[in-house]
Amino acid sequence: MLEEAVITIILISWVAIVIKYLTRKIYYSKLREIYGEELVRYINRKIIHILAGGTVLLFPLIYDSFVIPVTLSLGVTIALLIRRKSNNIMEWFQNESDDYEIHFTAMTTLLLFLGYLLGNPWYGVVPIAFMALGDGVTGIVRGIVLRRREKSWIGNLAMLIVNIPIGSILGVPGIAAGIVAAIIEKFEFFGGKIDDNVTIPLISFLTILAVDALM
Repeated sequence: MLEEAVITIILISWVAIVIKYLTRKIYYSKLREIYGEELVRYINRKIIHILAGGTVLLFPLIYDSFVIPVTLSLGVTIALLIRRKSNNIMEWFQNESDDYEIHFTAMTTLLLFLGYLLGNPWYGVVPIAFMALGDGVTGIVRGIVLRRREKSWIGNLAMLIVNIPIGSILGVPGIAAGIVAAIIEKFEFFGGKIDDNVTIPLISFLTILAVDALM
């Protein structure tokens, strides 16, 4: 119990450093002059996806119960929501025009709960990791190569390379879901009204369950 508490404090501190200090420093650096405010803000989101969101891969190794992981994710979701409702967004990664970062943390909360509920936390963690790490790398590659926010197959290829080893944690179902995630990231659903922070984790999760049921 003490070990879990110490690790939890370390994880919270790490996420706070990434969100409050590292990405803020990047935003106010010369990179903003080179790439522009919007693109640096977008890249910062992806950095947060990777460095903060990627910590979900540690959860099944640390926590036997969903209580702490779900509480942590829900806490971040509420904190981000309060920032928006109080018109006090963190401009170095949050956009006034969308609240996609809340979609990501909300889906993380839901899938963590479902994974633990189904008896295998990896069912929830792997789809989240596809979004955190796979899509995170995709965004950074596109930002650096294309210098704009635009979907491109070069990003999907990068995502596939990241997703396959992550998916292998669950064997064939996970790899299949990783491939599906890398493909669907290229497309927008319902005219872009449902963003990929929802579609990628959700469809990946359902793919894992479906393939696992067929095996």
